[in-house]
Amino acid sequence: GIVYCLSRNKVDRVAEWLCQQGINALPYHAGLSGPVREKHQQRFLREDGIVMVATIAFGMGIDKPDVRFVAHLDLPKSIESYYQETGRAGRDGNPATAWMAYGLEDAIKLKQMLAQSSGNEQHKRNENQRLESMLGLCEITHCRRQALLHYFAETLEKPCGNCDTCLHPPETFDATEAAQKALSCVYRTGQRFGVNHLIDVLTGNRSDKVASAGHDHVSTWNIGNEFNANQWKSIYRQLVARGLLTVDMNGYGALQLTDACRPYLRGEQPLHLRKEIAKAKKTGTRKSQSNVAEADRTLWEALRACRKRLSEEEGVPPYVVFHDATLMDMLAIRPRNRMEFSAVSGVGDRKLERYGDDFLAVLNEAANGSSASEAEDAGPDSNEILTLALANMDPSAIARQQNLNEQTIYRELSQLVVNGKLSLEQALGLSDVEIGIIQDALLSQTNLAEDTFSYRQIKEQLADDWPTGVLHCVRQAILAQC
Repeated sequence: GIVYCLSRNKVDRVAEWLCQQGINALPYHAGLSGPVREKHQQRFLREDGIVMVATIAFGMGIDKPDVRFVAHLDLPKSIESYYQETGRAGRDGNPATAWMAYGLEDAIKLKQMLAQSSGNEQHKRNENQRLESMLGLCEITHCRRQALLHYFAETLEKPCGNCDTCLHPPETFDATEAAQKALSCVYRTGQRFGVNHLIDVLTGNRSDKVASAGHDHVSTWNIGNEFNANQWKSIYRQLVARGLLTVDMNGYGALQLTDACRPYLRGEQPLHLRKEIAKAKKTGTRKSQSNVAEADRTLWEALRACRKRLSEEEGVPPYVVFHDATLMDMLAIRPRNRMEFSAVSGVGDRKLERYGDDFLAVLNEAANGSSASEAEDAGPDSNEILTLALANMDPSAIARQQNLNEQTIYRELSQLVVNGKLSLEQALGLSDVEIGIIQDALLSQTNLAEDTFSYRQIKEQLADDWPTGVLHCVRQAILAQC
């Protein structure tokens, strides 16, 4: 089989993971030397049971008849690319499978790559139209083969009876009102925010970013509780696929209205969308209390005790002081001063002034205690962390494996990057596009190298809610090059 990925880093990670599952997988991308690529390609052609994990550059001219599946782990750039790549399966006439997973983040990545390409404006418009057609194919609710052939001016009179929409017809629903809410929320928040922020507004999740922007007072605040976050993501994804919303890459992935959305925004035209199967509604916290690592349990309870004491003093429920999500962020970031504390999710200027010193006292006391303990032990093993990162283990998994908090891991990773032992892609497991978005946002700050720099400001600027440790690693890499 062939597994297609968009980035070299993802190819390496997926190939490694497949090998760990006992599957004979080989990577193929331009970052490998010519002899290695040739060796892997020849093994794929000549041996049985090989799975090739590759970027889209793989496969040109290959006519291997017995490929049993083609899987796309990222959205192809166009229907032409998808048709060509899936066509590599089943050339011997025996059954074969084409499988793809995608999300709105794929469209954002591809649009970012397109915006940064060296092609002229006409080329970019043509490529964008092809991408929009690919998104439309993903979100259709009737026979995919009919739609695919229609794109190439061919006709299939009856549904194929073999694609996923034929075998398991998706349930649709009248999304006229839901689309109005979703589109109106984009407009009311100034067309400057990504899908996660918009969903927080619609579902009444008063995050620090929502509160600082004043979006808990707009007319679309808390009007979308009939759907959970996953369902709203599906709605927004389909609105982008239908061309009613577009992604503003100059706005770091913010969603913007298109002219085509006007009749839907005014409720003049009905709209039916694919129905997302409801999952358990999120509680608004990133991790549950049960997910606190044993090494962090004492500090977690100390932070909760501090919150309880302050809430009793003020006669308010504990969540009014800070939500659990904010305490979890404190565990991850381990702020040491007010500047770092201000980067914690849910900490605005008012709460920083009112509660900052109390929580910093708890955090610093724990830090002093752990420093003494680590002095007795060896502390974080940078060589072990390097080995795990090179094996494509993500920072959170490394933290669990090493029984350390994530912020410690991120600090070690940033030092390995600065020392040239790791690339940012290897350290963070992100694509070039994702790192480029973060770098652009950081470089837009005039105080990047100063003590007054605030990660909270960057988080408010970015459409996606990246962990502070990720931002720290990218920032340190930039500063090391200055």
